[in-house]
Amino acid sequence: MSQKRKSGASVPRTTKSKYQPSAPSSTMTYVLGGVALLVVAALVIGGIWWSKRDKGEADQSALAASSTMIVGPENAPLIDIFEDPMCPVCKVFEQQSGAAITAAVKEGKLRVRYHTLNFLNSQSGPGDYSSRAAGALTCVAQERNTDLFLRFHSALFAAQPPEGSGNITSPELARLATEQGATPATAKCITDNEKVAEAEANAEKSSEELSKANNGRVGTPTVLHDGKPVQNLSGNAWLDEILDAKN
Repeated sequence: MSQKRKSGASVPRTTKSKYQPSAPSSTMTYVLGGVALLVVAALVIGGIWWSKRDKGEADQSALAASSTMIVGPENAPLIDIFEDPMCPVCKVFEQQSGAAITAAVKEGKLRVRYHTLNFLNSQSGPGDYSSRAAGALTCVAQERNTDLFLRFHSALFAAQPPEGSGNITSPELARLATEQGATPATAKCITDNEKVAEAEANAEKSSEELSKANNGRVGTPTVLHDGKPVQNLSGNAWLDEILDAKN
């Protein structure tokens, strides 16, 4: 687990660029039953605390405005999910909980605000993959199609390039979206990086609100429930508890 520098205008000035180990956090998925040591190592590398900012209480209207996509009915229990497309822990989190989250949304039992961060840009070959993937998700979100967005979100993490030098080009991201049912207009939006700047601005705003809610810390994956961090994301017990509390 380490600290990384975020690219572009949204780089926190106090963020260090050198990887440094840090203590595990209960808001992140570290050890899953039966997971091999190499996978655990990926979790330590990919799930990181990368900055400390102002503490306080997250603004719900700001969280809504900075989200990449909001899915699920308004009267359902609310969670905010913070991820970076280059984060290996986020990929494991999607593999572990993605299907259960999708099912709960489709059954009208859960409302999710997805936040796509981009502080792992420098871990991709071209140094901008997180931002471009966030832009691709934003392009897909424009279709206002919950099923499409959730399919592309899952496919994006399944196709995640390796940290260090991996990359998926924008045309390849567009093709991946098309395979999930995106329109030609959305594919062009992704290929031309039309939403990258917007996605970067939203990543900065989402990071600020997450910091307020999480004692000044920002990391991925993190889940907020009604503005407060979920303390243990291992398995799906955390999700079951949120859904059961509604009944």
